[in-house]
Amino acid sequence: MGAEAQGVIADRYTVIPRVLVFPFSQDGKVLLLKGAPEKRIWANLWNGIGGHVEPGEGVLDAAKRELAEESGLTAASWNYCGQIMVNTRGQIGIGFFVFRAEELSGELVEGVEGSLKWFALEELPGYPLVEDVPVLIDKAARAKAGGKPFWGMYQYDERDQLVMSFSS
Repeated sequence: MGAEAQGVIADRYTVIPRVLVFPFSQDGKVLLLKGAPEKRIWANLWNGIGGHVEPGEGVLDAAKRELAEESGLTAASWNYCGQIMVNTRGQIGIGFFVFRAEELSGELVEGVEGSLKWFALEELPGYPLVEDVPVLIDKAARAKAGGKPFWGMYQYDERDQLVMSFSS
């Protein structure tokens, strides 16, 4: 069976794959990235580390690449936490895969994406976060290696406010 047999049809729903990584230190702190002021999305907001899955790249490989590119770190331990589908009200949606990264090594290096900071979980409410980050960090913090992943669905209501739902 060739690639043509995969059933790709132009008028079907298309999903853009992304990854989101929450690196955790041995003392339980999480590394977040504050988006640079000139970023198109999430400027000046704290978020996990991540980005798009490139053509020909696997999801875990994308997560590893994004962690290295945006922080200079590598992780020896990766825990898949869950997946979220984002309904953008059009033919194109977003699917993103959430990971917890541990056993980190390397030297922290900031890049053009923004600035980095380690946070204790209890200090997060005092910072401007991307709206779903508190929920996702909590899920990543509680994720156990080999545990069941969560499944999420994001949609926008009539006021363009994010509505999140999860199952496991």
